[in-house]
Amino acid sequence: MKPKVLLYKPLPDDERQRLATHFDIMEFDGFHRDNEIEFLAALREAEGIIGGSGIKLPTERLEQAIKLKVASTISVGTDQYDLDYLASRNIPVMHTPGVLNETTADTLFTLIMCTARRALELSNMVKEGRWKHTIGPELYGTDVHGKTLGIIGMGRIGQALAKRAHLGFDMKIQYANRRRNLQAEQDYKAQYMDIDSLLASSDFVCVMTPLTAETAGMIGEKEFALMKPDSIFINGSRGKVIDESALIKALQTKQIRAAGLDVFQQEPLPADSPLCQLDNAVLFPHIGSATLETRHNMVVCAVDNLIRAMSGDYSQNCANGHLLKSED
Repeated sequence: MKPKVLLYKPLPDDERQRLATHFDIMEFDGFHRDNEIEFLAALREAEGIIGGSGIKLPTERLEQAIKLKVASTISVGTDQYDLDYLASRNIPVMHTPGVLNETTADTLFTLIMCTARRALELSNMVKEGRWKHTIGPELYGTDVHGKTLGIIGMGRIGQALAKRAHLGFDMKIQYANRRRNLQAEQDYKAQYMDIDSLLASSDFVCVMTPLTAETAGMIGEKEFALMKPDSIFINGSRGKVIDESALIKALQTKQIRAAGLDVFQQEPLPADSPLCQLDNAVLFPHIGSATLETRHNMVVCAVDNLIRAMSGDYSQNCANGHLLKSED
């Protein structure tokens, strides 16, 4: 008899079929009011679950998953789960680091370029028929090459961003991290420093930290005040890492030059958000890994993770492995 797995995100046909060869699939297109009763009933029977980061499964729901052995998410982020709670039940949480590093770094550098050269603002000017003559200094952008990029969170994606910036645009790299990244220092001459020093001396600041109790709200009014008035802020981590109201104020008052955001405190971003009214904010709908190739590779990775972990091997891509008890 195949183990039962709750699938709550549509998969490509090839990967769904591969999942079906190993498991008895209970399939849902998301979790919402119309399917809540059936979803929770399936959750109570599931030995494995697999889905995306858009569906939150807090502790009060997972407590009903009395047979659960493995959770696999088609994302790097795992803040939709309580990792400590699942670890207390010795349940591994599998995620997909690695396969999206380069694509997400591409997205972050796109935000850097768009904000620096005011790309969307000037594109809208052309589309709306407001381009009547050669633009003046009031619409000039700022150079990217040769500037200083400060990266808060020098993990895999931060390192991929540093590679583009240093090798492609001759940018000076500064970084703040829980520990030094000697590889980034060697390959990209990255300078390790505290966050306050990084904020005060960087032309571009990019946040790439995971969302944890320690990082929630880590960039707020004090931190924006430390930044240079011509600096640009980029967030590609999680919306709740920053105080969004403090960022809005910094943009409105021109305390900083601009911001490029791929993540927000509330997603989708409400249409009445003050961010939508700001010419100096470039807003993406959480598309860091959103290419056909990368999204498919993430699904493949998540299915692989689930298959291996359900067989007892969670040595690769386990987000809470350090918290699990050894079965030896």
